[in-house]
Amino acid sequence: MTVTSLKTTKSYVRDREAVIDLTQKLVRIESVYRENDPKGNEQEVATFVAAYLRDIGIETHIEEVVPGRPNVIGIIDSGKPGKTLLFEGHTDVVTEGNREAWAYDPFGAEIVDGRMYGRGTNDTKGNLACMITACQSLLLDQEAFTGKIILCIPCDEEGLMLGIKHFIKNGWADGVDGAIICEPQENNVCIAQRGAIRLQVDIFGKMAHGAISWSGINPNWRMARFIVELEKLEKEEQARLGRDPMLNWPSITPTILRAPVKGDAQINVIPDHCMTTLDIRTVPAQDHDELLGKIEAIIKRLQADDPDFKVELTVLDNRPATATAKEDPVVQAIYEAVAEVTEKEPKYNGVPGATDGTFLHVHGIPIVTVGAGDREIPHQINEYVDIEELAETTAIYRLAALKFLAGDAQ
Repeated sequence: MTVTSLKTTKSYVRDREAVIDLTQKLVRIESVYRENDPKGNEQEVATFVAAYLRDIGIETHIEEVVPGRPNVIGIIDSGKPGKTLLFEGHTDVVTEGNREAWAYDPFGAEIVDGRMYGRGTNDTKGNLACMITACQSLLLDQEAFTGKIILCIPCDEEGLMLGIKHFIKNGWADGVDGAIICEPQENNVCIAQRGAIRLQVDIFGKMAHGAISWSGINPNWRMARFIVELEKLEKEEQARLGRDPMLNWPSITPTILRAPVKGDAQINVIPDHCMTTLDIRTVPAQDHDELLGKIEAIIKRLQADDPDFKVELTVLDNRPATATAKEDPVVQAIYEAVAEVTEKEPKYNGVPGATDGTFLHVHGIPIVTVGAGDREIPHQINEYVDIEELAETTAIYRLAALKFLAGDAQ
C-alpha cells in the first residue's frame, strides 16, 4: 500500500483526527511534578487516561506508585497464544519554565501552521496519544492478531523513573517479548541509548567570616578543584572511546551547584557546605563501575593533597546504556512499519538520553525507541510536534503491532 492510498483510507483519516484530539486533551492537563504543590503530579492525567482506555474497551489497571503519582496499565488480550508486545509512554512532563517566554500557552495545545504547541506535545504526550490511538484503531477495525498488547503508562519518567521500576517490580513486564518506547525521535528506528549515572557530591567545610578566611574551611575551593578534574576525566573518556556513531560523545555534566546547601547565602560568609549534582551520560563501551572508580580515584588524590577535603559521594541513579540488535523481531517490525508508512528507507539511530526503556532492557526485554517529534525539541520553550507526524506515528505503531503479533492470525 502506498503512502497516498494509506493516507486516504478511512482508518488513517479517522485515526489522524483522534490522535490530534487526544493529544490536545492530554497536553491541557498539567502533569508537571511540583514537590510542594498537592496538584503538581500525574494524578489528574492518569485518571483521565484510565477512563479513556476503559471507554474504548481496554482492560485497565491503575496503581499508585507514591501518593498522587499513579501508573496506568492497559491490556489487550487476543485470546490466542502468542507473543506479548509492550508500548510505553509516560504521563509526566518537565516544567514549562518561564511562561512569559512562550509564544503560546504552554498547556494550551494550540495548533498553528500544522504544528501543535505545548509542554508534552513532543515529549511525550503526543506519542502517548499515538500508542493509545493505534490500539484503539486495531479494536475498531477488529484486526486479527495473536498474543497480547500491554500499554505501560508510567509516572515519573522525567525524574528517577519510579513508575517503570514499580511496573517491573509488580510483575507487569514478565513475559514481554518486545517493547516499543514511544519517545520523540523523528520516527528514526533507535536501537541504542546512552546510559546515565546521577551523582550528588557534598563537600563540607567550616563556616567563617569572608574577611577572616583563615579561620574557616572553604568548601567552594575544593568543589572547584573537583569539577576541574571531572572535566579532564570527561575529555580522557572521549579521547579513549571516540564518538559513538549513534550516541555521540560520553559526557560528565555538573548541573546543580549550591552553597550554602541550607540557609541563606551571604556575600561575606564562607559556607560550611557545598553541593553539586552530576549528570553523567555513557555509551555501551563504558563500564559504569570502572567510571565510578575513576571518580573515586580523583577524590582520593585531592584528599591526599588536602587534609581538609571532606566529601560524600551519593549515587542517585545508575542506568546502563542499551543496545538492541537490528535483527530482533521488535526492531524489524518497527523498521518495516516505518518503511511502509513513510515510503522512505528508515534511519537507524540512538537516543541521546535515557528512557524508561533502560529498565525494561535490564529486565531482559528487547527495546526499540521510535516516535513523533523533533529530537532537539524536548524540554525547550515553545515545544511542538508536527500534526502529520502524529498521524504517521499512529499508523507506524498500528502496523508494527500487527507485524510483531502476526503469528497464525493471518
